[in-house]
This record gives sequence, C-alpha cells and structure tokens, in this order.
Amino acid sequence: MPGTVCRSSHHSSWNSDEPGLNSLRTCTVPKRRWKMLLKRALLALGVIVAASLHCVVAAQAQVREALLVAYAGHNETVAPMWVGIEKGLFKKHGLDVSMLQLRSGPIMMATLASGSVQVVYTASSSALNAASAGLKVSCVAFPVNKIARHLTARKEIASIEDLRGRVFGVQSIGGGFWLQTMLLLDHLGIDPEKYQLKFRIIGDTPTIAQALITGQVDAAVLPYSFSERARRMGFHSLADAVAIKTPLPITGLCAQREFLARSRDAVTRLIQGMIEAVVFVHGPRNKAEIMEVLRKNLRFEKVEDTEMSYRVLAQVSTLDVDLYADAWRLIQRIVSRVNPKLEQVDLNPLLDRSFVRSLEESGFLPEMRRRMGS
Repeated sequence: MPGTVCRSSHHSSWNSDEPGLNSLRTCTVPKRRWKMLLKRALLALGVIVAASLHCVVAAQAQVREALLVAYAGHNETVAPMWVGIEKGLFKKHGLDVSMLQLRSGPIMMATLASGSVQVVYTASSSALNAASAGLKVSCVAFPVNKIARHLTARKEIASIEDLRGRVFGVQSIGGGFWLQTMLLLDHLGIDPEKYQLKFRIIGDTPTIAQALITGQVDAAVLPYSFSERARRMGFHSLADAVAIKTPLPITGLCAQREFLARSRDAVTRLIQGMIEAVVFVHGPRNKAEIMEVLRKNLRFEKVEDTEMSYRVLAQVSTLDVDLYADAWRLIQRIVSRVNPKLEQVDLNPLLDRSFVRSLEESGFLPEMRRRMGS
C-alpha cells in the first residue's frame, strides 16, 4: 500500500519448516493515512445507515392503510380532514387518507352504500336520511357542533318579514347546507310553510353564494367567509346563527356498521388524526399554515376572505366530538318535516359512542384537551 512502512522480524521460537513462517512482517500506516481510511469507513457506514432508514420508511409507507372519505359540503367544516391530510396527522397514525368531493349528501350516502368509499364526512341529516332508507350506518365522532353562518339576503330584502315567499338556495333537500338553514329558521321561529319559502337546489357553498349574488336566489344561510363577500357588495345580513347556543351535530364521521366492526382499529386512528387536526387548528402558531390550507381548498382570492374563513373554523371546530342523543333528536325532528320516515329511526344503532368512549378511557382525549388548553 502506498505510504505504508513495513519491516521484517525473525522469531526463532517458532519451529516450522514452512518458509516465511518464522518471519513476521510488521507494517505501520502513517497517521494521515489512518484518518483518511477512517473517514472513508465512516462515510460508507453512513451510506449504509441512510439506505437502511430509507428502506424502513418506504416499508412503513407501504403498510399504511388507505381510506377514502367522501364529503359534499365544500366549506370550512371539512378543514379538520384537509389539515389532517396536508399536515401528515393521519399518516402519523398509519393511514393514507384521501378525500372525495361529491355533489350532494344523497349522492354521498349512495356512494357509501355501494362500498365505493369506506367512510363519509357528513351532516347528521344525511346520516339520518340514509338510516331511514335502510342503510346500516353508524356515526362515530363529530368535530363540528356549531353554526357560524349569516342569513344573507338580496339588497331589497331588509327584514325577516321581507322573506315571505322568497327563494332560498341549498345544496340538496335534507343535506348539511339545508340542515343549517332549517336550524337557523327554526331558531328564528320561522315556519317555512307559513312563510311560503321555496328551496332551490343549486350546488355547493361557492355556487350558492354566486347564485345569490347573480339573483338566482333571494337568500341563503352562508358561512361568514362567503356572507362577508356578499355584505361588501351591499347584501343584507338578517340573522347570525351564532345565537344558537346549543351544541348541534353538524358534521362528522360515519360509516357502514359492517366496516366499523371489521376495521375498528383503523377507524379509531382516523378519529385520532382528525382530533389532532382540530388541536392543530386551534394552535395560534399554526394560523398561517391553516389559512393556506383554507385558501387553497376554498380558492379564496382575497386575504380578508381567508381570514374570515379561519375565524369560522376556529369557532365551529371542537374536541367535544361525542354524540349526544338530545341534540340528534332535535335534528331528527327538523329533518322529519321533509322525510316523515325519520321519526321511526332508532338512534341507538346510529350513534356509536364506543369509539369516543375508548379514546376518553385511554387518556388520548384528555391529553388533546390539555394540549389545546381546554
């Protein structure tokens, strides 16, 4: 080896007839050479370790369970799921979650019934309607239990009384947008039949907002981020749903009971990721990241609209994800106005509280509350 110094020595105590066995050849490697060899060895070791870690990470990615979650209402209430995906919170729990947007609640529940998706992020009214049609569906956790919306009306409609005979825009009859409209009207003491209100199916939230602005409908119960845009254009805000103080099951996770029984561990991890997303949403340091998630998914162009959307999300998202029968009975009463079969729906199998109870007992939910300071 170049740069290596060697010398020979003879040991007479060795009795061997083999040539050269009685001689030892001692080599000394210069200090600089040792350093270079050591550096090469460490570099090679680093490459091996990095390659091994890459294989481990790749293997972990391969074993993540894929879950496809469908939703219909395209607004801030979906943000716990968007945040969970974009911030890697579901992956942290070994899940590869994807979201599929569908046009309406009925289409979403039909997609669930077909087995094309495993889970839906849906309004309580859609789950009740599906149950009344015979679908064996259960709901497990609802992270949105408040309504942050304005009853927004055209410029010439200046009061509640002016709403008589007017047309409201909704996404579907019996879906989440319709439900929140009906809840606010119920809170205001407005009977849609006595007021001769009409409901026109338009599309998702941005489409309904645009329909109000262009005069296709007279009024709509819009999230603050959309009602604020209409207000800047001279439209009137006649009522604020924040006045409804009772927690209500607005949006959450539901699935067919057979899937819940077969994939209990995966569903538990899905709920955990969603809950951690809610904690992330409420972290003041995360505001810029949350606003970017909202801006991208809701396609806001103005910063003030994104800011308002963030405020809505912070107001409606909660760690109180349990399913309360009294609140569900209120929803059942309101939705039964358009679907009398709902009065016969048994809430016991529909509300599977065992998942939330398990997360309470394991200490997961108490720890999340501690992190959020609630």
